[in-house]
Amino acid sequence: MPYLHRDSGPQAQPTPKDARITHSSGQSFEQLRQGCLRKGALFEDPDFSANNSSLFYSERPPVPFEWKRPGFWQHSEWLDVVIDDRLPTFRGRLVFLHSAEHREFWGALLEKAYAKLNGSYEALKGGSTIEAMEDFTGGVAENFLTKEAPENFYEILEKALKRGSLMGCSIDTRNATESEARTPFGLIKGHAYTITGIDQVNFRGQKVELIRVRNPWGHVEWNGSWSDSSPEWRSVDLDEQKRLCHMTLDDGEFWMAFKDFKVHFDKVEICNLTPDALEEDALHKWEVIVHQGSWVRGSTAGGCRNFLDTFWTNPQIRLSLTETDEGQEECTFLVALMQKDRRKLKRLGADVLTIGYAIYQSPGREGHLDKDFFKYHASQARSKTFINLREVSGRFRLPPGDYILIPSTFEPHQEADFCLRIFSEKKAITRDVDGNVGIDLPEPPKPTPPGQETEEEQQFRALFEKVAGEDMEVTAEELEYVLNAVLEKKKDIKVKKLSLISCKNIISLMDSSGNGKLEFNEFKVFWNKLKQWIDLFLQFDADRSGTMSSYELRTALKAAGFQLGSHVLQLVVLRYADEELQLDFDDFLNCLVRLENASRVFQALSTKNKEFIHLNINEFINLTMNI
Repeated sequence: MPYLHRDSGPQAQPTPKDARITHSSGQSFEQLRQGCLRKGALFEDPDFSANNSSLFYSERPPVPFEWKRPGFWQHSEWLDVVIDDRLPTFRGRLVFLHSAEHREFWGALLEKAYAKLNGSYEALKGGSTIEAMEDFTGGVAENFLTKEAPENFYEILEKALKRGSLMGCSIDTRNATESEARTPFGLIKGHAYTITGIDQVNFRGQKVELIRVRNPWGHVEWNGSWSDSSPEWRSVDLDEQKRLCHMTLDDGEFWMAFKDFKVHFDKVEICNLTPDALEEDALHKWEVIVHQGSWVRGSTAGGCRNFLDTFWTNPQIRLSLTETDEGQEECTFLVALMQKDRRKLKRLGADVLTIGYAIYQSPGREGHLDKDFFKYHASQARSKTFINLREVSGRFRLPPGDYILIPSTFEPHQEADFCLRIFSEKKAITRDVDGNVGIDLPEPPKPTPPGQETEEEQQFRALFEKVAGEDMEVTAEELEYVLNAVLEKKKDIKVKKLSLISCKNIISLMDSSGNGKLEFNEFKVFWNKLKQWIDLFLQFDADRSGTMSSYELRTALKAAGFQLGSHVLQLVVLRYADEELQLDFDDFLNCLVRLENASRVFQALSTKNKEFIHLNINEFINLTMNI
């Protein structure tokens, strides 16, 4: 939708309500807007069409132009941000971003949309240039220290430019007084320069690597070798100079030898653009894969490898590298891990977390890798460091094969949503290891004939008969008494009394007649289950405290026949774990009973198709009330 731009001159200007209509349709802004809303379409102005006639009236465009709508990008998706044109001012002047031309407002409007996206203007304070470059292009950032850059640094920059990447460079400052200070070679410390070209030139029979840099001031340039007026250019063929667009102008743009660049500049930032931000006919594009995920306290917030007991619970993504780079034996890819909405959450006291990731060779088996795997296997690659930045990225080269990528915070139990992006030169395949849900429940055992009961079963029958009465069925209250009486005698497990709600859930699971009671044979089947679940609980209650950690729940449930995806596991932990992320036996029992009940009902209703069930509203409500 168009913005109504009002002059900021001294005279009072008309408000939108009494502004004169200029559109050929005779409709006002609000009428045009409502028409677009009814159609569900963005406004296209027939009075000023997106064609050559709106560009020039006396000549043809020198090159074909493409008309595009601007956007704002966040967390791997493009967003439409709608704002009004009210801007904060003080004494008639804009408070934040403003142009030297007082009648120019597009920058301030853009800033307002960015502030809205992040919650406030204050939330925009601090950060880095590359963060804004990502948000306005959808690209992924790479940071290089020139003194520690890889051997193929020149080729990395060359490929980046071919892909249309945005690149900046800067010289570090040791203190505030050095900011904007000029070096003897004409460079400005702490200044954000742009890299605009990279090439080679024939110089006295040898190839010299050059790089072109621009000072955004539009003046003040490098005065060393290969600067605009340096003697080296006299030995270069005029056609070669023309190809490199070499001109002796104080326009802020200059060439310099790449070896000098690495000496004088300290940092290079690359914003690699995604395919949707590049021209369709671009020859070089990254393949991009995006994963959205969360670190949730108690289930998937395991911290880094230093915390082995919980590290394995982090989200795990399988990465398959299938094609090597052209003429190479390895595959190049970038991994960028971004924590989401931290600026927006500043007002709630949230800080940027310390994050990173590790990449392991896949052992070739399916499913979530457990603690023992990470105890005995080292990572193949990892982020350079865990750091408190919005995004951590790195470039890697690994042989073709399957890998497991694990994003994490440094400390365990820290919660955040994240976006993981993988850029590869050739097509790669990924999938969430935790996405699959599998249920493998044994068939219920057949009841034992009365004459073949064990001594334990005979004791249960006597207690059951005493409580149940003549109908040999127990209510939830009576079942509570029976189970607690039996569990009190077991010395190998520290169990609080089972709750009434647990017993109601048990009856819901085992009651085949639907009368809300449990007969003895149904109780015997459940008792066999209960013994297995007690053994399972003891396996993970190592200190015999009567509780188990929620981080162990994934493995315990898998041993019981339930392989849950991360999202379902998070819901289970939120419902059954306490504030200390512990579950007692009653919590564990409730969890297993609910899961088995839901699984049995699903299996009964999915006779024709094992993956889906179809329910009307009455069946759905009936189902949820019985689980």
